[in-house]
Amino acid sequence: MKNQFYTSENLKTLFGLIDLTSLNSTDTEEKILDMCNKVNDFKNYYPDIPNVAAICIYPSMVPVVRKNLKDPSVKIASVSAGFPSSQTFTEIKKRETLLALEAGADEIDIVISLGKFLSGNEKEVAFEIELIKKIMGDHQLKVILETGALNPDQIRKASFLAMESGADFIKTSTGKLQPAATPDAFRIMSESISDFVIKTGRKTGIKPAGGISTGEQALKYLEILMSVLGNDWITPDLFRIGASSLANNLLAEISQLEDPEKEVVIYF
Repeated sequence: MKNQFYTSENLKTLFGLIDLTSLNSTDTEEKILDMCNKVNDFKNYYPDIPNVAAICIYPSMVPVVRKNLKDPSVKIASVSAGFPSSQTFTEIKKRETLLALEAGADEIDIVISLGKFLSGNEKEVAFEIELIKKIMGDHQLKVILETGALNPDQIRKASFLAMESGADFIKTSTGKLQPAATPDAFRIMSESISDFVIKTGRKTGIKPAGGISTGEQALKYLEILMSVLGNDWITPDLFRIGASSLANNLLAEISQLEDPEKEVVIYF
């Protein structure tokens, strides 16, 4: 049984917080163009639902999105810096980030150097994030912690390390390693952000990603966000959900709540 939080309005709010993601080795320009066209036309079919917050793709697909995305409210988010393993040279990470920005990316998602972090080389990890953020300037940097590989203490430590190094967002997972996002990891990250705000006065965004495919799952993260950080975080500037199948599922769930007799149409 769904709880009272499960409403079409809350599901619509969640939809507007999605980073619509395609990060597959089989991605083609035609597939990404189709995604752009559907985002462009979205408001014609769903005028009462906010469009997705961003399209998230590999760096090589940024020019395709920049050329074809017409909705100015939707950001272009590119992964970078050796995503998803982060196992490459720092100079390559810097160069890839710069190239993605020059191609038109508004935001960059990177993974912490997890191997270095697990080996205790936290200064190197922090220095690398600082270098990338310096290149990015005012562009938003999302730092992926890959929480499925970390214990609770490590999640908290990595959260603070990323924020202190300049991350505008901290993100749970790449979706390439299991477990991906979990409510427990997300709560630790939210509590770390709350403590960081008290310490510094600076708000940091948060993004669960990986394995979130239904409205019920997504609402768990929204509920935690509200309970720990408050309603001020319910904005694309501070909260995103990285997902691919979630968008269609939310549309189907909203449709069923508002008109159970209506045929569900797969949009994306």
